[in-house]
Order: sequence, then structure tokens, then C-alpha cells
Amino acid sequence: MAALGEAAARWAPGLWRRAARAAAAFGGCRFASGSQNPPTFGLLLDIDGVLVRGHQVIPAAREAFRRLVDSQGQLRVPVVFVTNAGNILQCSKAQELSALLGFQPLPRNEFPAIEGVLLLGEPVRWETSLQLIMDVLLSDGNPGTGLATAPYPHLPVLASNTDLLWMAEAKMPRFGHGTFLLCLEAIYRKVTGRELCYAGLMGKPSLLTYQYAEGLLARQAARRGWAAPIRSLYAVGDNPMSDIYGANLFHQHLQTRREGAARSCASILVCTGVYGPRAPGPAAPSPGGEGPPFHGHRDLGFSPGLLQAAHVVSDVHEAVRLVLGREGWAL
Repeated sequence: MAALGEAAARWAPGLWRRAARAAAAFGGCRFASGSQNPPTFGLLLDIDGVLVRGHQVIPAAREAFRRLVDSQGQLRVPVVFVTNAGNILQCSKAQELSALLGFQPLPRNEFPAIEGVLLLGEPVRWETSLQLIMDVLLSDGNPGTGLATAPYPHLPVLASNTDLLWMAEAKMPRFGHGTFLLCLEAIYRKVTGRELCYAGLMGKPSLLTYQYAEGLLARQAARRGWAAPIRSLYAVGDNPMSDIYGANLFHQHLQTRREGAARSCASILVCTGVYGPRAPGPAAPSPGGEGPPFHGHRDLGFSPGLLQAAHVVSDVHEAVRLVLGREGWAL
């Protein structure tokens, strides 16, 4: 749900880094020893629509993790779960996933202090959250006093999830936090005549999310004492606009940067969530025809070609088989 903390009058530079930890990715799992060479690749796995639908695990996810863990339930390769859902503590989500999928987590119990307005996910009662956020913005962080005129620029607003749609147990996609942001932006414009401005947009498809996830993979490998750098990343997701667009954008970034170990990020689209052969969610643009409606946030640039996944597979089990085969690991 949308997290509304104490609104600070001044922007705190450290919020960028701390919010990225809360909203971008989490990892830190134990890995197994074995005779196989240390991995030079890592997996970035989306959760909703890839591993679970609501509170129900997707059967293919269990099959995938049988290939990714050893007999002691420890992961054989570095894995980071990259999700835009920020309405649960990292440690709680790690414990939930480990119980569903059968691996041993080693989560860090970290959650940032909130300075400013930090929006993590769509709330349960939208009207209440919209009203409270507007109160804070229009009063410059003092909703108990009120101001004659609304301050502008307003307090910093940071959003960690711009997904218009996401997939739960229902057959049709559900409204995501991006839809909530649309409502907030429309209300602020209607009331003030000005545009709501964001100090930052994080979560997929933001580069910051993938840069942070890459760092987690590298630290996992370092903790195991694996000297070989993680060169290849594979990002598995169900939403073309967030998962695939973000992975392809990060791949472009990796082709031009001069520092860092990773050299590529391959996008893998599964058909168990927002995307499907007959799904109403965003699809890749057809050659020579009209592209799909843009489901991304208004402040994000749009390049239709980045919606094209490097690989399209049926589910996460097939995705894992694809990755292990490309890397020459035993299936």
C-alpha cells in the first residue's frame, strides 16, 4: 500500500539510496558448494505473475527452483528477486518465498526511514491515501495548520512503482501503483493548476533498480568466494512495460558503460502474468503497424523497440532451462 511518512521540509540526499533498497530488489541467499565451476551469470526474477499469482504459487516456479537449488535447499547460482511491490518488509517476503519455493533465505532486515512523501504501492483505500497525500503536499508538510496558498515546488515525492497493471489470482490484470499515480497527478493538477513533480521514479523499468540488483548479485558471489565475475544477467518477467523494457534499457546501458563486471542483460518474457497470447495487457509493437498503448509513466521516455523480449517462454521453469542451457550448466 502507499506508505506516507512524516513529510520533511527539506530533501534528504540519503533518501535516494535508502529508498532504492526498499523498492528495487532484495537478495542475500546462501549458496551451495559443489564441483561445478562458479557461475558467471545471475538471475533477476520478478515475483508477481512469474513466481506467484496473489498468494498462490505458480506450479512452474516450483519446478524452476528444483533446478536452482541443491539437496540442502541452497541456491546454486546468484538470484535476486526484483519486484515493484514495496508493501511488505524484505525479510517477510523472503520468508514467504522460501516457504513456497523451497530454498533457504538469508535476508537483511532493512527498511529505510521515510523523509518526504514516499509512495511504495497501491493502497487498499485509495480515497483515504489520496486525501492524506494531498493534505501533506498542499500544507507543505503541516496538514494540521493549512496554508492560504499551496507551496510550489511542493515537498519531494518519490515513487517506487509505476506499473499500470499487475497480475494476481483474477483472470484480468489488476490496477497497479501506476494507476494510483495517475489519479494523484490528475487530482493535484485539478486542484492547483500545476503538475505534480517527482523527485525520483524508481522500481522497474528504472536503471537504478537494475544497477542496485546487479550490485546484490556481485555481493552474493563475493560472499561465496567466487572469483569469477558475474558477466551475464538474465531478467525474467511477465510485464513488457516494466520487466522487459527495464531489462532491455539496462542492457543498452551495459553496452556503453566502462566500469562494472556485467556485460549483458537478456530479457525473458513469461506468459503466466500480465503478458499472454490473448492478454489485454501491453504487447510488443507489431512491425509496420500501430504499437500498443503506452502503459509507462508520463515522465519515462518511450522507445517501442525496448518492449521486444530477447526470449518469450511459457513460464519461469522454461526460462530457467533456457538460461542453464545457454550457460552450459546441467539441466
